[in-house]
Amino acid sequence: MIGIRWIDFDHIPDRLSGLIDLSYNLWSSWHPEAWLLFKNLNRQGWKESIHNPVRMLQELPPELLEAAASNVEYTNHYDAVIAKFQRYMLAKNQWFDEYYPEHQHHKIAYFSAEYGLQHSLPLYAGGLGFLAGDHLKECSDIGIPLVAIGFMYSDGYLHQRIRNDGWQEDVEEKLDRDNAPVKRVLGRDGNQLILQVPFIAPQIHFALWRVDIGRVILYLIDTEIEQNPPHLRNISSRLYSSINEMRLLQEIVLGIGGTHALKSLGVKYTAIHLNEGHAAFALIERYRQKIEDGLTPEEALKHVYNTTLFTTHTPVPAGHDKFPHWMIDKYFNAYYAGMHMSRDDFLKKGQHIEDPPDTFNMAAFCLRMAAYANGVSEKHGEVARRMWHFLWPERKLDEVPIGSVTNG
Repeated sequence: MIGIRWIDFDHIPDRLSGLIDLSYNLWSSWHPEAWLLFKNLNRQGWKESIHNPVRMLQELPPELLEAAASNVEYTNHYDAVIAKFQRYMLAKNQWFDEYYPEHQHHKIAYFSAEYGLQHSLPLYAGGLGFLAGDHLKECSDIGIPLVAIGFMYSDGYLHQRIRNDGWQEDVEEKLDRDNAPVKRVLGRDGNQLILQVPFIAPQIHFALWRVDIGRVILYLIDTEIEQNPPHLRNISSRLYSSINEMRLLQEIVLGIGGTHALKSLGVKYTAIHLNEGHAAFALIERYRQKIEDGLTPEEALKHVYNTTLFTTHTPVPAGHDKFPHWMIDKYFNAYYAGMHMSRDDFLKKGQHIEDPPDTFNMAAFCLRMAAYANGVSEKHGEVARRMWHFLWPERKLDEVPIGSVTNG
């Protein structure tokens, strides 16, 4: 059903044709011998492309590539890297297969608002994104079956520089999608696949892009398409909008739209992992889908709860996204009818004792809906258990079910 396409590279000699596939897989970004293949073609071009192999290959003159194809030292290096890359992509019996053979076909859906993967894809702001990027790379290396969902931010995050007079200014840096290591996801008709966020009013459409991170696929949501009116096209333009209502729209599209995208793509997954609360609405959409598949509301809620992991990053209450109920109602009125949960029960799952009663807290919702949760360091785990102790008042502090991993 789903195809992919990328720009033409007719000027690349057949002898070096493997560079095309390699440029579209970020495996090269964490294997120095691979990115040296691109850097050694033209060091200045590599620097000017901001380490973007797709853009660099597209801009290199044919004569330079022909010279590389005739250079024995370069082709020996090329052959070794391409062979290693092919072995990696085809390898069987990875760590996960060895230790958890019974779960080889139990895919995990990973949701994150940002991914720190490589310089040429400005889809990150900081530590949360770098954790997500490293997570995907490590899952690829050890064979964990995982598919990821995020946003295609055409404007990236906030770019800043210091002017000659010493003052700071913002810099616009538009991502050229067709000159980056991403591919369009196509539908049966050969055109880019366009989907709609289900049951949300107004209608929000989105396209999908694909990033290959070794053996892991990351799908990126893009609302900058002609099917949307201008005020909705900006939903995926920039990471972390400062406008609260736009943040809500982003999180609706990421959670509900992302979950719908996986179903439309035919991706079957057993568990879901939320990297921070931005994609919390994925849980209510997954719950709704499970009832559509034949489970009772009680069975669906239990299933979602038992197969959800939530990673929290924010050690202060003010740092978690929260939205007034009137704003939730504005976009969820059409969704409530098919949700198989009352509006009040849904909103109560997002209550926080320190928030006004008419506020929906995304992190609180995740913690109530997930059987597993963790912080991103041992100390952060301790802080998170204190912060969220009120959700488990009957337990001692050290028994609050929030564990920890070591970030980085």
